[in-house]
Amino acid sequence: MTARLDATDARLVLALAEDPRSTVLALAQRLGLARNTVQARLARLESAGVLDPFDRRVRPEALGYRLSAYVTVQVTQRGLDDVAASLAAIPEVLEVVGLSGVADLLVQVVALDADDLWRITEQVLAVPGVQRTDTNLALRRFVDHRMTPLLERAAGNGRTED
Repeated sequence: MTARLDATDARLVLALAEDPRSTVLALAQRLGLARNTVQARLARLESAGVLDPFDRRVRPEALGYRLSAYVTVQVTQRGLDDVAASLAAIPEVLEVVGLSGVADLLVQVVALDADDLWRITEQVLAVPGVQRTDTNLALRRFVDHRMTPLLERAAGNGRTED
C-alpha cells in the first residue's frame, strides 16, 4: 500500500467511522465536499487498500470464539512464506505478523474453549517448518484496535483522546 491520507481523506474516514451506513451524498454534505469528490476519494482509498475489509469489525465472541490467544512461532530458516501460507489455511488464525527477535511470527488465534485452543495449537505445531511455539492466553483487552486518534491528528482536529 502506497497511498497516503491527506487531511480531507482523514476527515472522510472519520465521518465514515462515526456512521458507516452514510451515503456518499450524506458524507459530501457533512464534509462540505462535492459528491463526485467523495465518491472518487472513497474509490481511491478502497482500491489502494487503505480501508480494511468489513469483516474486521466482527468480534469473534459473536461467533462463539470466547478465547483469544497469541502464539509466538519459531520457524526453520527460509520457511516463513510456506509457514505463513499454512497458518492462513487455519480458520481460527486471525492474523500472522513477522517479528524481529527470538520468535519469527506472532499469530493471533481464537478458540471456542480450552480444548479447542489445544487443538488449534497442535495444528500450528504440525505445520511443516514450525520448530517451536509459545502460547499466551489473552485475558483482557485494555485498548481495542483503533485508528481514530491518528485520523484526528491527520485531519488536523488536534484531538488525541479515545
